Formats: sequence, C-alpha cells, structure tokens
Amino acid sequence: MDTFGHRFQLDIFGASHAPCVGVKLRGVPAALPLTEDDFTADLLRRKSGAPGTTPRIEDDRPELDDRRATDGTLTITFANRNYRNEDYKGFTDIPRPGHADFVAMARYGSLRDGWFSGRMTLPLVAAGVVAKKLIAPLTVEARLVEIGGVAAENTAAVGRLLDAAAAEGDSLGGLVECRCTNVPVGLGEPFFDSLESLLAHAVFSIPGIRGIEFGDGFAAARMKGSEHNDPIIDAAGHTSRNGAGGINGGLSNGNPIVFRVAVKPTSSIRKPQRTFDFARGCLTDYSIPGRHDTCFALRVPPVVEAVSACVFADLML
Repeated sequence: MDTFGHRFQLDIFGASHAPCVGVKLRGVPAALPLTEDDFTADLLRRKSGAPGTTPRIEDDRPELDDRRATDGTLTITFANRNYRNEDYKGFTDIPRPGHADFVAMARYGSLRDGWFSGRMTLPLVAAGVVAKKLIAPLTVEARLVEIGGVAAENTAAVGRLLDAAAAEGDSLGGLVECRCTNVPVGLGEPFFDSLESLLAHAVFSIPGIRGIEFGDGFAAARMKGSEHNDPIIDAAGHTSRNGAGGINGGLSNGNPIVFRVAVKPTSSIRKPQRTFDFARGCLTDYSIPGRHDTCFALRVPPVVEAVSACVFADLML
C-alpha cells in the first residue's frame, strides 16, 4: 500500500477492517537473528486494553515469512480477528469529522475503510523491532510526556482527565518526546534529505500527528543566538547544551537527537458534532459509533521509536 526507505525499505499492507495488516521489509541482512519473542515487548507497549485505549483487543501475534536468504525480504503479518464492519456503515453519507472519509472518497471513489486507521501502526512497530536490532548500539527511546495539557507523570490527574473525557464522549491529545543516543556523527544529507526532514517524514506518516520540533523547537523563535547556540566543549563535538536537538546542517552532530511530537485527540468521539450529511444535503448532528481510544497518544511512543529506527537503519546500511 505504501513504501518508505531506500536501503532498508518497508511496504505496509492490509487494513484495519481486512483479514490482516502487515509489512514487507527489504534490505534486512540474512544473518540478523530474529524470533517472534523479539517483537513481544514493543507490541505490548502499543497494544490496546489499558485505561484510555480502545476496547478492541487483537492477538497482535506476528507471523514471519523469512526469505532473506533467497530474495532478501522479510514479511511480518498480523491477523485481524476482532473487527466489526457494521460499525463503519454510513460514513459515505456522513463522513466523520477529523477523519479521511471525505478525502478518500474524493481521491479513490470509495471510502477505503481502514487504510488510515491507527491499526496500521502495528506493522510499523514490527518494522521498528527489526530496525532497532540493525542500528545497535544506537538507541531510540520515546515516552509520553503530556496528556491533554497535563504532565504524564501526574498519573492521578491524568486518570481523572481520561475518565472525564470518556464520560463526555470526547477525546484527548498528547505530547511524545523521543531521545536517540549513540548516534554517529554525519548521518543525513544537506537540504532535502536532512536528518530532520527524514525523521519528520517518517513521523508524519503516523496517523494523527500534528507537529514535530527538534531541540529548542518553536521556542528558538523567541531566543537570542547566544541562548540558542550550542557551544562545543570537546574534540568529539559534544556541546554544553542541545538547542539544535543533535542535528546541524542536516547532519547528526554526535549529541543526542531529541524531538517532540504532538498527537491530536482521537477523531472518533461519541459526543455529537454538527457535520454535513451528503445523502440528504444538509447539516446534521452526528455521534460516531464504534470502539475507539480516548487518547491514542498513550500508544504512540513505540510507534515513534519504530519509524525513527527505520530512518536510522536506512541511513546506516
């Protein structure tokens, strides 16, 4: 369905309400050891079922078709068993606010249900597990730092916020921070394939991402050069601060690469919204049915790690 990368290349396929979703990887060395158990930890971090996530539960068990020794590919497939197509009837007549229903029909002539779903992040996480093995000792770690404007570490306040949003039939967004360490100097290219451009491209492929900032980010616009610059303090290029987020001129500078990602509130909400009914040609109040996350950002950190690791794998191979 979609392809990313040059040397380490991934194609994702399937749909949320189809028999399966999966990813086909090219460029994975045949000697790289891989078992189903390697995927467990990251898949569990993304898995639904925790407070604030969708009640739709899937096994998320990876099925590996490993042909690296013959044609250089590795295909990872996940079966979809717990989907309900009846929840998605009527979206042609009344496209959901915040969703891709309207633009999909304009582009493809049909709803293309499930192509744009958060379910498609599952194969991305699987690809990231492979990429993380390839890039070691470079590490990529993402964490949720904010939910609905409240610090994620304030678990009691976050719990109350999630409960209140769910009771109202509404949803919340969040902020995810990613930190990449042991990054060699010089990864990336100037201009169009700058390291920021490649990471941003991959991150914006995740459904529901609304923004990204590196280092000081947007705060740099309110700073002076003396405040934003990163003085070099040793021959390895380490700096006394990291306002650039570990990247200069499109290339990694040897310091940790740090960026933050804004995740929008889940679009599917029970709270009635005023929107257009194409069948009747008038505005109507509409409540979206189905099973949805109150805050999808809760499951985004392993996805951010995964796509970032894929970028590094592509550059390092």
